[in-house]
Amino acid sequence: MIEKGKTAILVVDMLNDFVTGALKCDRGLAIVPHVQKLLKGAREKGVPVIFCNDAHLKGIDHELKLWGDHAIAGTKGAEIIPELGPEASDYIVPKRRYSGFFHTDLDLLLKELGITTVVVTGLHTHMCVRHTSADAYMLGYKVVVATDCTDSFTKEDYEYGISYLKSVYGAEAYTADQLLEQF
Repeated sequence: MIEKGKTAILVVDMLNDFVTGALKCDRGLAIVPHVQKLLKGAREKGVPVIFCNDAHLKGIDHELKLWGDHAIAGTKGAEIIPELGPEASDYIVPKRRYSGFFHTDLDLLLKELGITTVVVTGLHTHMCVRHTSADAYMLGYKVVVATDCTDSFTKEDYEYGISYLKSVYGAEAYTADQLLEQF
């Protein structure tokens, strides 16, 4: 169950480059309506929405050697897709590695907000969602994954990622509708 007043939504890499650009994920398009619904309901109930976004430094970041240029800070590719906002009440945490926690102020922000549970959404369940969830777990947060608000390049990667989050981090898994009933 979700503890009211102690939960935040983390939106991982729902950026132009991940949904329609340099690292386009067609499956990412399919989750947009579900993420929209979840964010709308969360905002209405005062649940913090935090975007954890790749914002790479061109020619420097280690990740670019593996994946090529994507989500370069200050470019359109590094912007949140327009369907999701952000809105004035939302928070944006730039990241330069897979995890939203690695060398960012996400943990500090969550602590200042009094958050103990994170609901993880976005792309990709076997990479950035996984690593963000790993660090959340290691830092003592309860991890919840929104199953219809996450995806990966392939169905196999998605299923592997969800299974991993549940078995290794004890993540609870709910749909957007199920989560909205708990807020």
